[in-house]
Amino acid sequence: MRIEKIIENKKQFLDLLLLADEQENMIDKYLPDGDLFALYDDDLKSVCVVVPINNETCELKNIATYEKFQGKGYGRALINFIIDFYKKDYKTMLVGTGDTPAILSFYESCGFEKSHRAENFFTDNYDHPIFDGDIQLVDMVYLKRDLQEQQNI
Repeated sequence: MRIEKIIENKKQFLDLLLLADEQENMIDKYLPDGDLFALYDDDLKSVCVVVPINNETCELKNIATYEKFQGKGYGRALINFIIDFYKKDYKTMLVGTGDTPAILSFYESCGFEKSHRAENFFTDNYDHPIFDGDIQLVDMVYLKRDLQEQQNI
């Protein structure tokens, strides 16, 4: 397994990024300024995008694994990699997601804890209703992780 930071032609990963954020113009808001990482295990399995928020905080804006490879540890490996990558530069990493139990428990199992909500984020910022399974996403739930902790999960 190897993880590469992608510098050029980030849009080549759009099909995978759209699995986690299904509206391209929303991805276009953070992809140019974000760091994109791609995880390969023989071939491409997962990607993520991290953007700086301020001097102390960065945000995991998108993480996606091809559906047939989900549940095999690729997302967790990518999170462990970016936490190690950014711990020298930032104190905290945020991640925002929909209010769905499976995704929230995944982030919590990766050492994140609930922080705050952005009410009506999905209904205010997307041009169509966003669903995760049969759950309509309304609020963005933010989780945070202290990058200075010495833990790998």
